[in-house]
Amino acid sequence: MYSKEQFAKMLDYTLLRPQATRADVVRYCDEAKRLHFASVCVFPFWVPVVVRQLGGSDVKICTVVGYPFGANSRSVKLFEARNAITNGATELDIVANISALKSGEIAIVEREVTELLGSARMQGMTADAKRTLIKITIETAYLTDREKLTICEIARDAGADFINTSTGTAPSGATVEDIRLIRNTVGSGVGVKASGGIRTVEQAMVMLNAGANRIGTSSAVSIAEVYDPEMFLSESRR
Repeated sequence: MYSKEQFAKMLDYTLLRPQATRADVVRYCDEAKRLHFASVCVFPFWVPVVVRQLGGSDVKICTVVGYPFGANSRSVKLFEARNAITNGATELDIVANISALKSGEIAIVEREVTELLGSARMQGMTADAKRTLIKITIETAYLTDREKLTICEIARDAGADFINTSTGTAPSGATVEDIRLIRNTVGSGVGVKASGGIRTVEQAMVMLNAGANRIGTSSAVSIAEVYDPEMFLSESRR
């Protein structure tokens, strides 16, 4: 069972609403620092603000690349990734090219993922020698099981740190079945992030028990504050 501190460190506090304001961003950062979340995930525009707000804390700065459909050209996504790191992002949630994957353009998807990872790693190394953590978002709601396996294998072999299930914009988000499929595909060496529709501590625990080790949610505060390791420990003994 996880302590409250361990549990909080598996939560990405996500603010990707189009109507989000500067005040919202500052509030999310303050809450993340108070509860010691893994990261705050925002649009690229807000990265400099988050860098200032989280300075000196143990909370990472996360932003998105190719959000929400992954359909930008490869050169644009490469620029997005490098620019985000230059601005201070320490984690990137990069959306894979869903349309290309659905079209069977596997070589294009593989090249893009490989180049994005390579470029981000190099940019991260030149920015104060800090290694950038890379998550590849695959948007499970739109993929067949075969397509999920394919993109997970591509991301794993390219050296991704995490596979992320969802952007939160699709009709559905993370499912237990998808978490298990992803974990079985990538093994123990790659992280699995469950995102989309996770609003309660019970939902988060189900995903963690299925094999996730990071949760992306805009409800991180309420989830963390409700989490009681003793409650879940007593339930597991029944």
